[in-house]
Amino acid sequence: MAAAPEPGEPAKGKTFKLLGILDVENIPCARDSVLYGSLGSVVAGLGHFLLTSRIRRSCDVGVGGFILVTLGCWFHCRYNYAKLRIQERVAREGIKNKILYESTHLDPQRKPANGNGGSGVTSSTENPATTR
Repeated sequence: MAAAPEPGEPAKGKTFKLLGILDVENIPCARDSVLYGSLGSVVAGLGHFLLTSRIRRSCDVGVGGFILVTLGCWFHCRYNYAKLRIQERVAREGIKNKILYESTHLDPQRKPANGNGGSGVTSSTENPATTR
């Protein structure tokens, strides 16, 4: 018998879909874009109505405000999300390479050995400033 979800948690398999097509729980940026679009719709429509007192035109402005604000927020959020994913991938590859190449001759942080026998120590007769 399956355990019931705790209060405040959505049931598994049940997601909220806006207009039956937009799954706002699982699509990144969808929830914020729709919420900001709704707020933009109210502000644009109400502002236009207060300025002109034309009801039909104010509704049209409200719908336009919803579309513009939703798309603007969507593209801005998705751009930042894509940048973050690229940064995460670069960091993940860097960590993988660090683990893979650590303490090998391919390690970029390892100091290269000198050409005089590999000891790395200069003799007292050699002047390091004059040797080439």
